[in-house]
Amino acid sequence: QVQLVESGGGLVQAGGSLRLSCAASGRSFSSYFMGWFRQAPGKEREFVATISWSGGSTYYADSAKGRFTISRDNAKNTVYLQMNSLKPEDAAVYYCAASQDQTIYAFAYNYWGQGTQVTVSS
Repeated sequence: QVQLVESGGGLVQAGGSLRLSCAASGRSFSSYFMGWFRQAPGKEREFVATISWSGGSTYYADSAKGRFTISRDNAKNTVYLQMNSLKPEDAAVYYCAASQDQTIYAFAYNYWGQGTQVTVSS
């Protein structure tokens, strides 16, 4: 079992930055691929970014490329999402998740956090 707790969400003006954190507890965090997803009201949950167990491989949704950076610190059992140049359309609840595969598909993630709200004002 892996327990995930996100933090770092909040209200930011368009063009601003936020860093989300996801703290993991339980076994073998470093053996899991980690991902960030988001869900806006009335929309399906969508993939944002994923990172390999070592941190050496990352992959981003087109909407995140060049603006968001996913990273992890296995010594702290934490994965991060640095979000820069935020846009109103980035507003959503952001979730971190753990998987045994590096994938963009939410169904392949076994463990999920409760989410953290990101609001972007224009």
